[in-house]
Amino acid sequence: MDIRQSTAVVAGGASGLGEAAARCLAAAGADVLILDRDAAAGQRLAEGLGPAVRFVQADITDAEAVATALDGPHRFPVRILLNTAFVPGGQRIIGRNGEPHDLALFRRLIEVNLTGTFNCIRLGAAAIAKAPPFADGERGVIINTASIVAFDGQEGQSAYAAAKGAIAAMTLPLARDLKGHGIRVLTIAPGTFLTPPVAAAPEHVREIFERSALAPGRLGHPEEFGRFVVHACENSYLNGDTYRLDGGARLPARDSERQR
Repeated sequence: MDIRQSTAVVAGGASGLGEAAARCLAAAGADVLILDRDAAAGQRLAEGLGPAVRFVQADITDAEAVATALDGPHRFPVRILLNTAFVPGGQRIIGRNGEPHDLALFRRLIEVNLTGTFNCIRLGAAAIAKAPPFADGERGVIINTASIVAFDGQEGQSAYAAAKGAIAAMTLPLARDLKGHGIRVLTIAPGTFLTPPVAAAPEHVREIFERSALAPGRLGHPEEFGRFVVHACENSYLNGDTYRLDGGARLPARDSERQR
């Protein structure tokens, strides 16, 4: 798929992996629409990347806000939706004092990480379906972001793993739903990347994640995620599956050093 003269919507694009992808998509010739709750960071990024990049403040769980942003106006048809917005969090099912997992926390992680992603998917799919097809019938692509936690969840990550695992699980049925509209759906499950929150973590915590990667034995660079997003847009044979981007890392069941 030729991403030039296409609008790419990046939900959660004001920072981290979303920012890296927004930069790469803009460099590859797409118009980019960044959706994020952080108005200051989003506006600053859009202004720095030039007139082909715009920012709209929106909460991905807000159906009206997302629908309004997707409706435009846009210079080019919406053909790409990238979901990177998320909130972190974790807790063991039974805490150290015997207290059960906070149900409100579970609901929060599901509401943003899963329901918010699905809200963008359903509205983004409807927008992409309006784009004229290319010669091969393709109209566009939806790229979701899961995590290797969906498969290698550590202690205390059951709620986050549930949300990310569900994103991976719905990839194939979504692709099957949208095949008649010429829309591909795929999911990226990144390992640990050197985003600002990870960079701010204690050194011994970063070292644990670095050791989990096989080769190269380091944290991922955000631009590597961004380049993979561009490739996923351009490679029309990527569809219906979840692709790990993790340097071969497998998370241990327990981060024992972090418990000190």
